[in-house]
Amino acid sequence: MADNETEKPKSSDFELAQRAAEGDMASFEELYQRHNRRVYSLCLRMTGNVVEAEDLAQEVFIQLFRKIGSFRGESAFTTWLHRLTVNQVLMHFRKRGVRLEQTTEDGEAPIQIVKGTENPNAMPVVDRIALDKAIVQLPPGYRTVFTLHDIEGHEHEEIARMLGCSVGTSKSQLHKARMKLRGLLRQQNKPKEQPRSGPK
Repeated sequence: MADNETEKPKSSDFELAQRAAEGDMASFEELYQRHNRRVYSLCLRMTGNVVEAEDLAQEVFIQLFRKIGSFRGESAFTTWLHRLTVNQVLMHFRKRGVRLEQTTEDGEAPIQIVKGTENPNAMPVVDRIALDKAIVQLPPGYRTVFTLHDIEGHEHEEIARMLGCSVGTSKSQLHKARMKLRGLLRQQNKPKEQPRSGPK
């Protein structure tokens, strides 16, 4: 009955990673349960596509399973997993031929719009949702830099290294992404025709 008293303290990510590297599947499963939502939401932010994000998140955990033995605990596990996830998404972009330089001044790269995101009843409370909807509509190159810099907090030098581009390209992509986002959010926030019936 005294289950609560004998409850073991939670293992750290590092301890779980060490055990998983030795073949302990329960520890790997625990890491998956702890981090799969974060990995999926990062993939979704970067791709703007639910199906791709699900596939990539799975791919990240397959890579994690293969590489977990190389985690030495020198950085936080979340930082290491974050890097693994970003690299996986960037590799996916490269395979698809998405390059930063292809997105031109006026965003000629195809803009992806997810069906069902144009919700006329959107309330002002859901600013975060509005932002996510707008991010989805950015060309892939803009979206990647915006996500890495403004959402994930990477410096331009880091982003340039990750993407294999110059710091100048990263900065200009971020500037264009912000300008485009501003326009998209302005469109979303245009006042809709209100029914005239006021309070009785």
